Amino acid sequence: MKESRIIVKTKNKNYPIIIGENILSKTGNLINTQIPNCKKIALIIDSRVPKKILVQVKNSIKNFNSLYIKLNANEKIKNFGTVSKLINKLLKKKFNRNDCLIALGGGVLGDIVALTANLVKRGIKFINVPTTLLSQVDSSIGGKTGVNSGYGKNLIGTFYQPEMVISDTTVLNSLPKKEMVCGYAEILKHALILDKKFFFWLQKNGEKIINLNNKIVIQKAIHKSCKIKARIVKKDETEKDLRMILNFGHTFGHAFEATANFSNKINHGESVLLGMLCAAEFAFRNKILKSKDFNLIKEHYSVLNLPNKISDYFTKKDLKNIIQFMKSDKKKTDSKIKLILISKIGKTLKSRGLRDSILKNYLNTKLF
Repeated sequence: MKESRIIVKTKNKNYPIIIGENILSKTGNLINTQIPNCKKIALIIDSRVPKKILVQVKNSIKNFNSLYIKLNANEKIKNFGTVSKLINKLLKKKFNRNDCLIALGGGVLGDIVALTANLVKRGIKFINVPTTLLSQVDSSIGGKTGVNSGYGKNLIGTFYQPEMVISDTTVLNSLPKKEMVCGYAEILKHALILDKKFFFWLQKNGEKIINLNNKIVIQKAIHKSCKIKARIVKKDETEKDLRMILNFGHTFGHAFEATANFSNKINHGESVLLGMLCAAEFAFRNKILKSKDFNLIKEHYSVLNLPNKISDYFTKKDLKNIIQFMKSDKKKTDSKIKLILISKIGKTLKSRGLRDSILKNYLNTKLF
């Protein structure tokens, strides 16, 4: 399949998302075009990135003055301490605003590196090279940066747009199925909130995506997801209104992750999948979402064997923590917990404020 491009347009910056097979070898040339005055590059690498991929990128930027830093990127190191260490290394090497940071890894690494780039000298250049399906379809797009705190996930962060995003679909071949399911969560989210036709397409092609069975289907899914998110970001770059719909399932999901202490017990995508099903069921039980659409969603989960039972991950003793983390959600503006809900597949309602007692009762009586 031919290389495809999407231009993300924001008030602050327009930049390309480049999607295709075997395009990492073009990284250096793309930097010369996009950032012509760049002299130094700091390549921040997720230690799980296969050596073959790393060599491709290193070879493509060999004419730059390059610094290589490896991180064991996970939610445990996604904190301000890691950002501070990176900042000090860059300042020591005298990086300036025309120089560039490249994040080569998944969404966690991208968030850390983007925040670092934003803070060094009030903003140096940043390029995202996402190596997971999750980061290619979601976290690399739109300029959100963030790290975790003891009070919850992504509560420290900024909005900072990259110079470009380079998504090479061949890097997905090294991912285990669990990681593909993780990325599929965000693809499914984009369909549920804004595009019913895309949802029906996923009904036919979801298994091919998760099992890496069809390169054309995978690139089309990535392109479509990026296009949906780019459209939303264009209208609402800093999440004042419309962009909040991208948090569908995430109020529950982030609470699940935090309750599990960001462990391997449940990853981000699995948490979001559970969160979206919770939000859909909550909407159904409150007569917001019709049974026909809710049953289609449940059937999709069942056919693809997606995570669908909170009791597989948590017990009643975790309920207090789940609710507490939901109350700490960054979208909250008053004493109520904000939920994004869908009224039908492809149509999203604005966030609704709910008392924690309502959600506690729902989780306690319906899902455990």
